[in-house]
Amino acid sequence: MAPGSIRDLKERIRPLREQAEITDNWLGKRLQVILPGLMEREGIDLWVVIARENNEDPVILSLMPATILSARRRTILVFHRNKKGEVDCLNLGKPDPGLNRFYKQAWDPQKEGQWEALARKIGDLRPGTLGINVSGEFAFGDGLSSSQKEEFLQILGTDSGVEIKSAAKLALGWLEKRTPEEIIAYEGINRIAHEIIARAYSSQVIHPGITCAVDVAWWMRQTINDIGLQAWFQPTVDIQRAGEETPGPDSVILPGDVLHCDMGLCYLGLATDTQQMAYILRPGETSPPREIAEALNTCNRLQDIFAANFIEGRTGNEIFQKSLQQAGQEGITAMIYTHPIGYHGHGAGPTMGLFDQQTFIPGPGEYPLYKDTCYAVELNIKEKISAWKDKEIMIALEQTAVFTNGKVEYLGGRQKEFFCI
Repeated sequence: MAPGSIRDLKERIRPLREQAEITDNWLGKRLQVILPGLMEREGIDLWVVIARENNEDPVILSLMPATILSARRRTILVFHRNKKGEVDCLNLGKPDPGLNRFYKQAWDPQKEGQWEALARKIGDLRPGTLGINVSGEFAFGDGLSSSQKEEFLQILGTDSGVEIKSAAKLALGWLEKRTPEEIIAYEGINRIAHEIIARAYSSQVIHPGITCAVDVAWWMRQTINDIGLQAWFQPTVDIQRAGEETPGPDSVILPGDVLHCDMGLCYLGLATDTQQMAYILRPGETSPPREIAEALNTCNRLQDIFAANFIEGRTGNEIFQKSLQQAGQEGITAMIYTHPIGYHGHGAGPTMGLFDQQTFIPGPGEYPLYKDTCYAVELNIKEKISAWKDKEIMIALEQTAVFTNGKVEYLGGRQKEFFCI
């Protein structure tokens, strides 16, 4: 793909106010359409989310409009699944005009204390089950701090008749599930990420013999910043080369090198995570050597094996183990370390292997696959290259994908050929 203009990319980024309108519209629909089904699925009548300024619950910002950037002193949001199966959204924090579109104000600070208001509201609603964000397994479901939990249980009392349960899987479900509108937009967000990589992997950025790997990494981060977006981790570029140990990031890029990058950005509240490969042409070459090109094909085959094992209801461990087993049967030396992605780069949902733990993963690995959820399909293969005196090459690819309509779809496409520079 020919690299486009960075100016063109910048012009495609919507102004902040328009971004806020887009994400707020998504929030309104999510509260109306997604949350009721998740609360029913997890058997929770009342979900109480409590967060303090500078100690935010990982879920809290995803529940608030774009004009609110943190909890205010103590923010308390209450979600009640009523007899109609709908969810009433209540704010028991400080009144805020930004929240009024989505939440009914249920606390008057001039008349009662905040904890008193929460106790009163729970008494009025009389839920059978009440969910709070506490979990030993899932960080995204463990946002209620110990002091706030202690105060909450104290005001609730021991004779409330309410069953208190973990809302961890409700929190995960809320964070991981995407609406059709979000999925459509996510495609374009990933295309922006791909275009930045295409520009980085070109002679406009890389001059063999002069440019270092770290120069390209910083160019990516600077470009993300220049177009008005943010990187959620420092981009990296590494070099593989015949005849010597792996060069470091300060090494100059040379003809015959194989490059690998890892880059992630955030736009409209959604994160991307992409790894792609490039080859530096030697004089007279027009494409990578056959063995190197075929290694990329092998990695694409691993992606196909992995995607075919995405079946709703399977756990992350089942998908991971079945995929590795099939890859081994096909003679592929493979690693899989895929993670959910969405509001967070390393997001909520099932873990499918870890780079340093290619085994069964307790907790997050046992979480099941649900539809309309997104993943950074991250994996690698290794093959010996005879022209490199049987030194192994590692082809590592990563691409954001959505599991919807019973299949994996790569958002913005996936890499099937090397970038050649």
